[in-house]
Amino acid sequence: MSSLVGPDEDDPRGKPPVPDDVQDAVRTLIEWAGDDPAREGLLDTPARVARAWKEYCLGYAEDPSLYLSRVFEEVGGYNEIVLLKDIPFQSHCEHHMAPIIGKAAIAYLPNDRVVGISKLARVLHGFARRLQVQERLTAEVADCIWEHLVPQGVAVVIEASHSCMTARGVRTPGVSMITSRMMGTFLEDPRSREEVLKLMGYG
Repeated sequence: MSSLVGPDEDDPRGKPPVPDDVQDAVRTLIEWAGDDPAREGLLDTPARVARAWKEYCLGYAEDPSLYLSRVFEEVGGYNEIVLLKDIPFQSHCEHHMAPIIGKAAIAYLPNDRVVGISKLARVLHGFARRLQVQERLTAEVADCIWEHLVPQGVAVVIEASHSCMTARGVRTPGVSMITSRMMGTFLEDPRSREEVLKLMGYG
């Protein structure tokens, strides 16, 4: 009989073993929270949690700038804004390790190089799949594009909900946080900044 378990299911077959000390750490947290890590429903939870966190933090194993290493210089004279918006992402805050769920808009004004549009999303995900604060995530994405594409301008706007605020602490659901970073012409020229923000839906 063929297996119906997909690649993203909690199936340990073919996956690297989880070190005992990592599983012990999860068991300790479960017990400290008030449950029994030895009960049936939680027996496999330490390994599952460890593998999940390895997946959440895949960004530590990659260099997002490499996604910008292949550029196209023959753009037919195109010299207007390149924008990818409503890019969904997930991250985790470094203060409570709680989910950050949101969307990003990334724009740049090319000089003589453009990059495949999927690479902008890959840069975002590469930085997001680490323990983060939204302000730093916004800056890292913008700085990476600025340094490696050498455009006339870069604009990054991120809007996200933080579970450390919506599910604990002040417990205020439905709140989103917006951060932005403008560089080059989008920082220096008010008309260019107004144009890109309007295209992003924030004008």
